[in-house]
Amino acid sequence: MNTKKFLGMIAVVAIFSLTGCSKDSSSEDTTLTSADAVASNKMDKAANDISDVVEDVYLQENPSTAGRSTATYLSVLPACASVSEATLTSSSWTRTVTFANCSFNGNTLNGQIIVSGALPLPTAETLATTGYTINYQFVNFTHNGILIEGNRTITRKFAGSQLLSSNHPIHVMDMNMTATFPNGSVYHRVGSRTRELVANFGDGILNNNIYKVFQSITTTRPNGSSHSHVVLATAPLVFDMSCQYKLVSGVLTITGPSHTAVIDYGNGDCDNTATISVDGGAATSFVFGN
Repeated sequence: MNTKKFLGMIAVVAIFSLTGCSKDSSSEDTTLTSADAVASNKMDKAANDISDVVEDVYLQENPSTAGRSTATYLSVLPACASVSEATLTSSSWTRTVTFANCSFNGNTLNGQIIVSGALPLPTAETLATTGYTINYQFVNFTHNGILIEGNRTITRKFAGSQLLSSNHPIHVMDMNMTATFPNGSVYHRVGSRTRELVANFGDGILNNNIYKVFQSITTTRPNGSSHSHVVLATAPLVFDMSCQYKLVSGVLTITGPSHTAVIDYGNGDCDNTATISVDGGAATSFVFGN
């Protein structure tokens, strides 16, 4: 998933760098760089893993809403991740998951994520309509050495949508995340990201899932400039976790201070080709990955 997006962004970097000159002498400071592309890719990885962790902790608290034929839920978290018993009040539940140099989805996690929600727990009817809001916050949490800070929510639904008519897990992540990299660079990302698990959900296997994602996210770079990363629901990114390159179709639009690039990831084939169009120009094919 993220590898493909990252390499697509590298193509954007190359073209932005070639076309980014203007009369404004400050344009160099607002040009998307390869370092920014790497940072964006790493933040995408963190957001995906956080979403998986938060859902897993919630389903340990409320296994009957896992979308399975049985009420038993088997956690997908690694053995090195410990999840506390729920702390209950009359109106809420809280669980803390602690990572100690844990490998999860090929990434290294340390620190804690505190997950909580309101009581009573949602019914199937609630999940199919308004959904259920899950809160999450970080305590000294690092993802591949990057310090992640923030305190936001995921609204979980188990319902049909315009992407799939039958009931399936839907996550709407309210994102307000600060990422501090080991070199001291600080990125801030805000927006909304919707991820729908449209195939093979409920079997406890992560590497056969198929997701559709749409989003509207703005990333502020260390120098204060921003780029938006938008995917429409009409052309969502499709991630087939069984494919080598993960991202198999969809359209991503990246808008910077001076230029806009549109990346089209194709028709669903498990390949490593996409096309890019800058400022409305002709689409150019490029290869990402080996």
